[in-house]
Amino acid sequence: MNRIRICIFAVVVLLVACVAFGLGSRPQVENAESSSFSAERVAEDIRNISRKHHSVAHPDERAEVRNYLVSRLQELGADTVMLFEYKALTGPEKKHVTYTFDATNILATFAPEKEAEQHTSLLLVAHYDSRYSQPFAKGDTVWSYGAADDGYGIGVILETVNLALKYREKWKQGVKVLFTDAEEVAMMGMKTMWKENREEFNDVGLMINIEARGPYGPALLFETSAGNEKLMDLYQSAAEYPFTYSLTTVVYKFMPNYTDFTIVKDEIPGLNFSTIADINHYHTHLDNFSNINKASIQHYGSQVVPVVHEYLTGAQYSERNSLKSDSDTINFTLPLLGLFNFSKAGYRALNIAIFILFMAVVAVDVFRRRVHVKKILSGAMKVMLSAIAALVAGELFAYVCSVVAGTQFKLFGVVQGIMFDNVAMMTAVALMVVVVVFLYMRKRKQVLCGSADSLRAKSVTAVMTNATDKLYGTLLFMMFASAILLVTINENLMFFIPLFASVLAMALCRLTKLRVWFLIAVALILLHALSFLYALSMALTIGAFGAVLMLALIDLLAIIPLADMYLTGKK
Repeated sequence: MNRIRICIFAVVVLLVACVAFGLGSRPQVENAESSSFSAERVAEDIRNISRKHHSVAHPDERAEVRNYLVSRLQELGADTVMLFEYKALTGPEKKHVTYTFDATNILATFAPEKEAEQHTSLLLVAHYDSRYSQPFAKGDTVWSYGAADDGYGIGVILETVNLALKYREKWKQGVKVLFTDAEEVAMMGMKTMWKENREEFNDVGLMINIEARGPYGPALLFETSAGNEKLMDLYQSAAEYPFTYSLTTVVYKFMPNYTDFTIVKDEIPGLNFSTIADINHYHTHLDNFSNINKASIQHYGSQVVPVVHEYLTGAQYSERNSLKSDSDTINFTLPLLGLFNFSKAGYRALNIAIFILFMAVVAVDVFRRRVHVKKILSGAMKVMLSAIAALVAGELFAYVCSVVAGTQFKLFGVVQGIMFDNVAMMTAVALMVVVVVFLYMRKRKQVLCGSADSLRAKSVTAVMTNATDKLYGTLLFMMFASAILLVTINENLMFFIPLFASVLAMALCRLTKLRVWFLIAVALILLHALSFLYALSMALTIGAFGAVLMLALIDLLAIIPLADMYLTGKK
């Protein structure tokens, strides 16, 4: 192998890993003196909100938070600040507790400086109650301080409105701020308001809901309302440092968590943002001010603030249904490269084009005797069996971790209370990488030893053929998996992105004779895999680690032969 290429490869992998985890792909935290969105200023609001537990079981403490928020909205210059009181509400019965409580929603309005003949309102929503008592590891019962959930939402909205008021003379729409109560108890505050005071939503053309499922990690646009084509056009054109996957909307439907947005999303176009790490901080005593992450808060602002600016100043949004559509888009984010947003028809066409290109490249290589059909087919079968094995092994590993931690294991479910879960998952993935690379290199050595000619050229040819056979076996499996997912749920990015990068690399290398395309493909696959699998593991938790390990293995089975083809050959 060429030492220079090895050095280049190592540097590229390191840089890609840094970018995937936020270097240059997320905003820097702005200080309190900044004229733009400042996580430092948001942190001060969170400090005041999260001093005490303020769940539905803490009416006096919740009243303190409510009074603080009313005063903050009045300081900002709200035209009106209204309280909507709902008496003797009862949340759904839980295994460990049932509460009956009064709830009070806060609604503030800010009208455009120049009243137009027609305008809509932007509705910014977060909840101000913290989580009630929650079973934790080994039978402990804990209470949240609500610093992230939903201090992040409260603070980000207050800072966003503060900045928006600086260009109020340009507003074409108005702003409504709704801080709901009792969201943690089956969204009772929003449910009751939607039922009894529906008129307050009549002029709303866009809702932005801000949540937090953990204190750190990127702020993810994890859900939109149905018919999101125009919403995503707005988000794509305005948001800085976007971070979203349309797949998360599909996955979220099967998860046990809901937000205030759930109540209204069939009627009001909207965007739902949240951090998704770490599950052990979510709804527990660890959700306190000492654990907030200002980088995550800043990431909310980089997305929400420019979207709000575009909506408030755009005359085209003055009609209430301007953001409604009959079509959804398929979208995903690659760190640094940004948001890729496709119509369903366009995404299907791209898939079909890559499928055809893959079959054409394979056909040419078979015709030129560069690869072996039987080895490609058997390779695809081995990939499928290996993926199943990884799935099972990952779930067994998660079960063992649950037993060690003394917490309940839920197959493919949300598992909380394993304080070492992130370290355990990273260690398991690293171990898998070592094992797979070792097995590949052992097979590679056998190929070299079995080469009919000891000449370097013959040895290189044997290695390249072995790598190509293995890559095509993996890509064949990816193609079938992509096709099945595309037909069933219209989402296949976990397979399609590595398939796309690998097929293009093979085609371009055949045309140009340049092996740098293999390096570019590795970089793209890693950029996708590291960011997506991190988000997936945080969202699904260690309870679904088998799925994460399986997808990591499949990506690895494409990366290794691509790397081998880049590193092998004449100097």
